[in-house]
Amino acid sequence: MDPSRKRKVRLAVALAAAVCLATVLAYTSFSAASEAAKPSELKEGRSYEVTGKVVNGSIDRSGDELRFRIRDRDGAESVPVTYAGSVPDPFRDGREVIVSGELKQGTFVAERDSLVTKCPSKFTKEEQSS
Repeated sequence: MDPSRKRKVRLAVALAAAVCLATVLAYTSFSAASEAAKPSELKEGRSYEVTGKVVNGSIDRSGDELRFRIRDRDGAESVPVTYAGSVPDPFRDGREVIVSGELKQGTFVAERDSLVTKCPSKFTKEEQSS
């Protein structure tokens, strides 16, 4: 076989392999990503990553355990959460959080060290109390 033809064949094979690998990588990246559920969407017996706002006045610390409620953004529904582990510094009433765990007997039991506090955006309009 002609050497220049061999190089062209190798290049075509290498490019085809690169395209296949890029396709597999993109597919696995997007299929692994999941959107966090809202408290109103939770059902028993399934693991979730749930997002919501901490209900004002609901935070209760007892030893290593933290109890609080999170609600949907529209405030329609809330769920109690029990959590153990490290608590981010910005965690407080009204802050939006993400936590992983499972709904058990009406309470969201969070996995240890899964609490993440979302920082408020400086580009959104602040809620004003009336």
